[in-house]
Amino acid sequence: MAFQKAVKGTVLVGGGALATILGLSQFAHYKRKQVNLAFVEAADCVSEPVNREPPSREAQILTLKNTTEFDVLVIGGGATGSGCALDAVTRGLKTALVERDDFSSGTSSRSTKLIHGGVRYLQKAIMKLDIEQYRMVKEALHERANLLEIAPHLSAPLPIMLPIYKWWQLPYYWVGIKLYDLVAGSNCLKSSYVLSKSRALEHFPMLQKDKLVGAIVYYDGQHNDARMNLAIALTAARYGAATANYMEVVSLLKKTDPQTGKERVSGARCKDVLTGQEFDVRAKCVINATGPFTDTVRRMDDKDATAICQPSAGVHIVMPGYYSPESMGLLDPATSDGRVIFFLPWQKMTIAGTTDTPTDVTNHPIPSEEDINFILNEVQ
Repeated sequence: MAFQKAVKGTVLVGGGALATILGLSQFAHYKRKQVNLAFVEAADCVSEPVNREPPSREAQILTLKNTTEFDVLVIGGGATGSGCALDAVTRGLKTALVERDDFSSGTSSRSTKLIHGGVRYLQKAIMKLDIEQYRMVKEALHERANLLEIAPHLSAPLPIMLPIYKWWQLPYYWVGIKLYDLVAGSNCLKSSYVLSKSRALEHFPMLQKDKLVGAIVYYDGQHNDARMNLAIALTAARYGAATANYMEVVSLLKKTDPQTGKERVSGARCKDVLTGQEFDVRAKCVINATGPFTDTVRRMDDKDATAICQPSAGVHIVMPGYYSPESMGLLDPATSDGRVIFFLPWQKMTIAGTTDTPTDVTNHPIPSEEDINFILNEVQ
């Protein structure tokens, strides 16, 4: 009887959630119609790469030195910075990109390797009638489809199993995951499905067998984050962006704006980390895409600038491959402190994580014993 009530209640919640999703979708469509978007004319965009192969680093540095002024200078060669550079250069802007270390040497190579839409954000969108959360999920699912289409050599769909240990959770999570499929629409990778207890244990024999009811499997994307980042940076170079790694910004250049009479950033003083040589790179616009080092660059402009970045450590540990099958991941939605833990196959090994704890900014972060033990304890 209790199970029947739970199922009926979940179906009612699911129906209400479906109505909410449709309402949010219609409202989002209405809002888009009210906004005037500015588009770059097709004739202004670069349709073909300038170079079949990216120029050498030496040639790129010469371009940085010899160009009188760029339209855009991007500081930071991670995923965001490389994406900004590619977007700018393909719009016909004279673009430069400098990175203190190697491309994707920081945060952009240390992700969970997932391309996901955010199931938990969808839950917030429904429970709180939050249109912004819904838009974020919708956009993320759209971008997931884009990445899987344009880079099939670096990304692929990945089934992820959600173990169920209470009967009432089965219809509850099933409705939520089906709504995730619904929001994805034509971008849905594959339809989610339910597994019996025995089938779930076939995939993950190390699961706790006691009280295991079954599992739900849904699909998200997985990609090689570091190679994806590098591909974007090299593509920007092929389209004509002057890109250089091991090129550190040591100070920002400024000049007086004739219209306002105030100083504004007009470029950067760059140092070749490999040779120690310094030179100026001037630009009409400078983009700070340095991730956790955002405030360091901001204080080159204003030494009294208030910090706007709160660094957070997301720790993963790499375990033997037998902790997960080669073609399926696992999501634990109920850890001891309410966070989620993923167990994902990656290059014959298993990635487990992640944490989310405040930390100090360092060039070479080291995981704390507390974070490592948290993940290991959840694995047991």
